[in-house]
Amino acid sequence: MNKPTFPFTASAETNSSPSRRDLLKGTAAGLIIGFVWTPASRVMAADAAAAPKPIDVNAFVRVAPDNTVTVMIKHLEMGQGVYTGLPTIVAEELDADWSQMRAEAAPADVTRYMNFAFGMQGTGGSTATGNSFDQLRKAGAAARAMLVEAAAKEWKVPASEITVNKGVISHAASKRSANFGVFAQKAAALTAPTEVKLKDPKDFTLIGTEIPRMDNVDKTTGKAMFALDVTRPGMVYAAVMRSPRFGGTVKAIDDSAAKGIKGVIKIVQISNGVAVVADSFWTAKQARDALKITWDDSKAEMRGTEELTTSYKALAKTPGQSARKEGDAAAAMGKAAKTIDAVFEFPYLAHAPMEPLDAVVEIKDGRCEVWAGCQFQTVDQGNIAKTLGIKPQDVTIHTLLAGGSFGRRANFTSDFMVETAEIAKAMPPGTPVKLIWTREDDIRGGKYRPMYVHSMQAGLDDKGNVTAWTHRIVGQSIAKGSPFAGKPGSIDMLSVEGASNLPYALANIDVELHTTDVGVPVLWWRSVGSTHNAYATEVFIDMVAKAAGKEPLAFRRELLDKKHTRHRAVLDLVAQKSGWGTALGANKARGIAVAESFNSFVAQVAEVSRDAKGNIKVDRIVCAVDCGIAVNPDVIRAQMEGGIGYGLSAILKGAITLKDGLVEQSNFDGYDVLRIEDMPKVEVHIVPSTAKPTGVGEPGVPPVGPAVANAIFALTGKPITVLPVSKAMPTV
Repeated sequence: MNKPTFPFTASAETNSSPSRRDLLKGTAAGLIIGFVWTPASRVMAADAAAAPKPIDVNAFVRVAPDNTVTVMIKHLEMGQGVYTGLPTIVAEELDADWSQMRAEAAPADVTRYMNFAFGMQGTGGSTATGNSFDQLRKAGAAARAMLVEAAAKEWKVPASEITVNKGVISHAASKRSANFGVFAQKAAALTAPTEVKLKDPKDFTLIGTEIPRMDNVDKTTGKAMFALDVTRPGMVYAAVMRSPRFGGTVKAIDDSAAKGIKGVIKIVQISNGVAVVADSFWTAKQARDALKITWDDSKAEMRGTEELTTSYKALAKTPGQSARKEGDAAAAMGKAAKTIDAVFEFPYLAHAPMEPLDAVVEIKDGRCEVWAGCQFQTVDQGNIAKTLGIKPQDVTIHTLLAGGSFGRRANFTSDFMVETAEIAKAMPPGTPVKLIWTREDDIRGGKYRPMYVHSMQAGLDDKGNVTAWTHRIVGQSIAKGSPFAGKPGSIDMLSVEGASNLPYALANIDVELHTTDVGVPVLWWRSVGSTHNAYATEVFIDMVAKAAGKEPLAFRRELLDKKHTRHRAVLDLVAQKSGWGTALGANKARGIAVAESFNSFVAQVAEVSRDAKGNIKVDRIVCAVDCGIAVNPDVIRAQMEGGIGYGLSAILKGAITLKDGLVEQSNFDGYDVLRIEDMPKVEVHIVPSTAKPTGVGEPGVPPVGPAVANAIFALTGKPITVLPVSKAMPTV
């Protein structure tokens, strides 16, 4: 696979893709003014082109003469709600009416649409709202100021006397009013302000309210466009046969049977396997499956889960790279009145988005167009350009909706897009190629959440106080080979997040890491390091609390120092709302957990029950979240609910296992996921806050596993240290 070309600077030629120019045709005449909202808020020159087009008040806001306001969204909409939340921020400062708001994917252009958290254009790490909040507030306020100035000049009145409310510009003294569209063209001729006054949060009218999602109707009616829906004139379809072992390469191909299938157009060897191109996807898949390929496994990963687990456990008994060291944990452990030990095992996990990986690529006249649910636009542009031998600015990406991702579409090899580009390169110029991964391709395709082994030990004095804490983590690095890897020899922070920054006040603590070298490709998975670290630490906290003879919530509050007020707040809220401490009845129990991830704080209480046959069921999850200002409480609740379901599925059922280097699962029959009858009742409570918004796409995941495990521990006396829970406790 081609190595990523990162970073690079995109040319301004990417600012208007052919499709965007097509969208502009036929609309009322206007001008475009572009802003680059860098940290310094640098202003670009106006484009005075005479062609009829709607108005861009800046790079993020386009006000049209028909009174619609379109917000250019630099982040991928993959179900998390950015097409609703981000326009809300603009509409708030613009004082627009929600009915006139629209959302459109921004073009791939790092010069204007950089995610400041990454230094490139891309979506991930639950950064979308936090990254865009101030940026879009300024964009909306600038647009409002320009519209007001245009109205003031037209009506010959002071701008200070003009008010704006729900998309209507008014001057009370002269009894004049007009909508935005009336002044859109004249506003565009003005110089955009570099400094704007933002609202006091107490004056918000849209932020903090439950505005209906902007994409609800299109998704409900089938109008919404995903890559799977894209058709182009003359489009062909592709399916790829990849090595069944990671690292395997093509040694020999017998394609005689595949060529005999009607509708097959071409068979192409690419860097990652062999592609079949046909007149339909089903034909391509049938022909792909008819290929007889001899694989060279000389560099392939041949180990299975059992061998890897054994080697990981052996490593966990030896000192690793220090991620955090305070005090002298070894000495304190030696003096402890009591010690508690645990070893946790976490399997590989697939992302399994509902829409498998797919893309459409068309190459013509030295340029390339891509239609995909693109999560890392800058990286994908660079990798496709390198594959085709062209410049990144000659790659136009049409970012479409994505049917889930959970991190899978954000990878520094751009695997599925590079595959599509390689296939399109082998076809006659101008031939659009659609590549679709099957569910089996996806489940067996790697880029998994890594498997891990954690070894933990705590020491208690004779009063039940924690005197020592050691935590050793063994697993692959997600960051390896990416710009997030850090300096050579530095600690892999993605492996230890949630463990090295443990909020509990522990005088003697050692956190260590062993980074393993395994041929299984790994990637960030929804909530990244906190998927395993929050589980291990929060389950272990309950084990230590029991050994100390202390109640789990009180034990956590005792260990949280004064500076961790937000952890305390979500713990207290979830305890209150869940009825923590009240009787549940026979064969029922509660468990609690708290985790900080992506600068958000989430605590959850799980209620579980056991029937007469010993079957365990998760009945209820109560969640408290502090994510700063709640831009849209309904979207926040939905993300917590979705994260809880996703995390619960993985904790209870999820596992990718290998035997002799071969993945044993292939579809949802083997990689089991949570079914609707297993979904518990979920209640979400949001902590009121005036802090800047932080992430909600991922932070709902980490606490659910340990909350459930701690409830099972309370009910059965058995800590769940081997995941999934169904492996440790088949009756779940």
